[in-house]
Amino acid sequence: MVRISFVDGATRCVRGVPVGYAAGFAAGIAMATMLAFGGPAFGAEAQGIEMDPAVKQVPHDPGEFRADPSYQDEPYDPAKQVDIYGGKVGYDEPRPLLELGRRQYTSGLYDKGTSIFGEDNLVFQALSVYGDWRTAVAFNNNGGKELAQVATRLNLDVDYKITATERLHAFVRPFDRGGKFTRCEFAGDDSSDDCDLEVDFNIDTFFFEGDLASIYAGLTGSFPRLDMPFTVGLVPFFFQNGLWVNDAFWGAAYTIPARNIPALDISNMDITFFGGWDKFTNPGILDINGRVADHNTSVMGVTAFVDALQGYWEGGYAFVNTQNSKLFDQDFHSLTLSFTKRYFDRVSNSVRAFWSFGQDPAPGVRENAEGFALLVENSLVTSLPSTLVPYLNLFIGFDRPQPLASATGLLINTGINFETDGLTGFPLLDDTAHSAYGGALGVQYLFGLDQQVVFEFATVQPFGSSRAAVDDQYALGVRWQLPITKAWILRADAMYGLLKEADDLAGIRFEVRRKF
Repeated sequence: MVRISFVDGATRCVRGVPVGYAAGFAAGIAMATMLAFGGPAFGAEAQGIEMDPAVKQVPHDPGEFRADPSYQDEPYDPAKQVDIYGGKVGYDEPRPLLELGRRQYTSGLYDKGTSIFGEDNLVFQALSVYGDWRTAVAFNNNGGKELAQVATRLNLDVDYKITATERLHAFVRPFDRGGKFTRCEFAGDDSSDDCDLEVDFNIDTFFFEGDLASIYAGLTGSFPRLDMPFTVGLVPFFFQNGLWVNDAFWGAAYTIPARNIPALDISNMDITFFGGWDKFTNPGILDINGRVADHNTSVMGVTAFVDALQGYWEGGYAFVNTQNSKLFDQDFHSLTLSFTKRYFDRVSNSVRAFWSFGQDPAPGVRENAEGFALLVENSLVTSLPSTLVPYLNLFIGFDRPQPLASATGLLINTGINFETDGLTGFPLLDDTAHSAYGGALGVQYLFGLDQQVVFEFATVQPFGSSRAAVDDQYALGVRWQLPITKAWILRADAMYGLLKEADDLAGIRFEVRRKF
């Protein structure tokens, strides 16, 4: 017998489903069940269902219902049925390379889960391998170093789902090693006229993530009031759109999700505490050979995502600690804060600040993480808001500000002329924002959401003694992308950079990408 009780201020469960706070909904189900079976013989009393005194059973009255409409005189039109839903139809998405167990994003009858970890945290095992394979041919001139090559990169995600909230995940890139990709060089002054197979099966990420609340519920049969998501392992972290943190390191994180504070106009807020103890890299901490150190450095920090004041806030603080005297006491603090909002229904604006401070290295060692950067991102809402997007992104940096953990500089999202391709060494302007100001002015057009083209002009204007760029830099860039199927994507890029007091930059590339 299923037992449902409606008690004010209490929460009861039906087979682990909380119903006390949704008394009206459950009462409606009970009443609909009685009406559907059509009489007292199948009513609440006959079924042994206890009802709250506030719920009243009423007799079934057939006169309250009318017959369904008849369309016998109108031919069936499948196109009109699709138009009811805005012309949307089923999406034939690419399937993973390997799928075992319960498949994702499918319909139909699923097998019942097993209760290894409790009736309230059922196991639905699934193993999938997915990713993409990128191959590009490019001719690049990086300041006088000319090279034409074909390079390839395979990204493989291995995902093992255990329950609805717990999983193990790994990521590998088997055809690149130490920043060098499997490639054939065939032209250019710096070409080897040879092919190199770079093989590396080292795991780039390997982590467990889950929800302590679900695990606790499965073990005890009691549901905590809060979700408690966490992760531990070689974890990829991504904060501030990848500008502050975009790196995988050995660490852990715990989030307090979905909080709100009406008095402060905070409708939603997540707070994440994180830490790392190895493989943490920061361009402001160099080893004895002058390379970015990825060992003997740890980090502890907190970041928050807040919806408030009709906008979106994101902020964070972290302390980077060097654990080895060989790193010359390059500890420092890192702060970030951003605010995103749309103004006058015309301009989408994000303002992001990054501050590295407190670094006091050993005598004779330069301060590499000491400075402030301000980034302002703007896009115009046109009459074609989903497809035509003009943008103007600006920045200014003082001294040597650094991201907290990233292989790129702070300007990676300022424009296409500040990003390389992670494959052929495509040229880019200085992306550090070290003692420099500038920006990118461009326009993106997505046609009928079936292809993309971007045109952009960008500049870097250095100043002061901490500059990374030698002198003024200017660039014109263009990008084109076309998905020829749901799985195959074509992409082409070209840029030309004018560098005052240095050799110019130039690059042109064509890429084929296969998703699976």
